[in-house]
Amino acid sequence: MYIESLVFVVFSVMLIGSALAMIVSRNTIYSALFLVACFVASSVLWLLLEAEFLALILIFVYVGAVMTLFLFVVMLLNMDIVSHEKGAFVRYLPVGIVLMLGMLALMMYVISPTHFAVLTSVQHPADYSNIKALGAVLYTQYAYPVEVTSVILLVAIIAAVSLAARHKGNRRSQNIDVQLAATKGDRLQVLKMPSEKFSGASDIGGPEQPARGE
Repeated sequence: MYIESLVFVVFSVMLIGSALAMIVSRNTIYSALFLVACFVASSVLWLLLEAEFLALILIFVYVGAVMTLFLFVVMLLNMDIVSHEKGAFVRYLPVGIVLMLGMLALMMYVISPTHFAVLTSVQHPADYSNIKALGAVLYTQYAYPVEVTSVILLVAIIAAVSLAARHKGNRRSQNIDVQLAATKGDRLQVLKMPSEKFSGASDIGGPEQPARGE
């Protein structure tokens, strides 16, 4: 129980701090990275509740796919991005290695059967499936909210693309009606040029030849 409480407190503070940092950050890229930290902390809390499926969904779907989509939307909106500094990779490499080793040690600690068993407090039967329990509630009681949420996300993506394409005078757009109404005369123009006589090497810059009898 002590380890479970400690993990809960640490990742709860991480979740709240990342959420606040995501809101107050002025840089959009930093806000997206803080949102990734929120997803990671939330996945650990889901593991404490024995909802492994939701924890994996937060990591693989939201962090791996949805956050990539958010970054694409940010780039489409042409927001300010921190300039790349020379030598930044080398400067932050030790910090990255320490964080990577810490995350690797934490993952090995959690995945270990003995330590993972300590975190579980509620005992379920052997045939219990949290995926089945989640699906039974999600697609019966909350079926309409799930569909509405998917529609709202689709509208948000379309709105972001529309905002990115607005107020640009040099952008190109496709007009289907104009393309279908086009004729050969609109696309093809035949030019008639008079022919020129070729009078010898002088026409191509060569030396003039003297006439016979001179």
